[in-house]
Amino acid sequence: MGGTQAAARNRQQVQELCGAAVRALCGVPDLHFRGGRPHRGRQALPVFAPHLYPSAQDDFGSFRGAADGLALRLAHSDQELHLRLRPDDRTARLVFEMLEQFRVESLAPAHLPGMEHNLQHRHEQWSLAFHQSGLTETASGLLLHTVAQVCRAIITGRPVVEETEGVIEATRGALAPVIGHELAGLRQDRSEQARFAVHALAIARAVAGMTASAGAPARRGRAECDDARPAPARNGFTLLTEFDDGPGGSAAALHGTDTGEDDGYRVFTTVYDRQWRAGTLVRPAALTGYRERLDRRIASQGVNLSAITRELAARLASPTTRGWDGAQEEGYIDGRMLARLIGSPTERRVFRAERTETATDARVTFLIDCSGSMKEYGEALALLVDVFARALDRAGAECEVLGFTTRAWNGGRARRDWLRAGRPPRPGRLNEQCHLVFKDAATPWRTARRDIAALLKPDLFREGVDGEAVAWAARRTAGTAAERGPGSRRLLFVLSDGGPMDTATQLTNDRYFLDRHLQDMVARYEQSGAVEVYGVGLGLDLSPYYRRSRVLDLSRGPDNGVFREILGLIGSDPPPASAA
Repeated sequence: MGGTQAAARNRQQVQELCGAAVRALCGVPDLHFRGGRPHRGRQALPVFAPHLYPSAQDDFGSFRGAADGLALRLAHSDQELHLRLRPDDRTARLVFEMLEQFRVESLAPAHLPGMEHNLQHRHEQWSLAFHQSGLTETASGLLLHTVAQVCRAIITGRPVVEETEGVIEATRGALAPVIGHELAGLRQDRSEQARFAVHALAIARAVAGMTASAGAPARRGRAECDDARPAPARNGFTLLTEFDDGPGGSAAALHGTDTGEDDGYRVFTTVYDRQWRAGTLVRPAALTGYRERLDRRIASQGVNLSAITRELAARLASPTTRGWDGAQEEGYIDGRMLARLIGSPTERRVFRAERTETATDARVTFLIDCSGSMKEYGEALALLVDVFARALDRAGAECEVLGFTTRAWNGGRARRDWLRAGRPPRPGRLNEQCHLVFKDAATPWRTARRDIAALLKPDLFREGVDGEAVAWAARRTAGTAAERGPGSRRLLFVLSDGGPMDTATQLTNDRYFLDRHLQDMVARYEQSGAVEVYGVGLGLDLSPYYRRSRVLDLSRGPDNGVFREILGLIGSDPPPASAA
């Protein structure tokens, strides 16, 4: 596995482990990590203390300590009370957040000594990174570092970090007459958030005032000003002094509520949008060559098709009632056998029982991102979906293989019409959308195998609008979960190497226009439960968009291990609908 892909996969595994730890410790069933940020349902949790967000360079113990700290914050802190009391000043708010986090960390249960060890390890690693970044060479940085060390030591009863004790000694002495009284109350009132907040707020405002006072005389010189300003980042280290107050940073996020705001997605024109059967876009002779090439690749890959078929059947099958078995010795009384019971009172076989068999009622859809960066994976993707389509046919499940791209680069005729219209601002999606059907659910694999080979055609790959493609693929699944029979499942796997990318749309709208729409579409289907949506990232973590995702490495082709990775996403039971 390549270095970048291995790192992405490792980050995803760490996030999954940390998410499981937090759910177990604080009892929040819908908490998970997406893109390194904790979420509750579809809402990102607000930013708490800076040491809860380890960097990619930190060890696993730091991530585990941060997870324990987050769990304690969710379990022991009243976020609504915290939001009402927190100050508006950036520096004061940073200190206030840290002190509240130190308070909940001091409440770690005594019967979980490993948790206290994890918390202390994370604090030490963060403190050393703070010092080694050079921020303690500035007046404001040294002040914040000293406050963090002294306050945590008092609240938790643990000593300050030994490596930086000499650095903070002078500043600690200067702080004593300013906040000494309030420091004494932190340990005493740590079990009562409201009383603790009185001391924490006084300390936060005092530190903010000291920082401002240090900056006032420094305004005479630029260098001094830079020294006095609380620098949020240096050498890759950040204090996370920028807090978000949007929907993801509000108290609503902690309660899993939806803001109900419209996503504002727009499309400038759909006149040029098309849906094609992929095989019709390739010359017959070229398509035959692609199919032969794909068959050779599959034969050389050594894929165990029988094992994949058995695994799919086991994971997708569900018990189904198939009539009744009569002449049973237990079960429901069979009215047709009552005459026999009268004639022979000792007869016991007068019951009937439901006959239950396993059956596969599932449709699995593979939606392939056919943007330009995916071109290098074309052959590997064709192999992957071809084997799965064949195995699903054998397992008795329906399968669709779909793709999405654009008909032109840089907007095409849609952008031309926009220019002619006088360039109205914020036009929305600005390109010719192209949806591709490589195999539909009604077509068996043997008939559709030639069309699947169209994935090897290089000029199919242009740009991509993921959100609309996810909605299109999901709509193709017939009916809702309530309309289908019990045990029926609809699964959608989106194979991509990143977020949406359409140049014309991104240049004429805000930067995250397409990303927000993709997140909204995925969340909508995750919550409804009508379709199980999975993100399969090719060397990239797709968790910012898909709650259930996996990072794959296709550098050596789809071997049996890659197929097991995807099968591992499919639970034997469908996941419950997400909370709104």
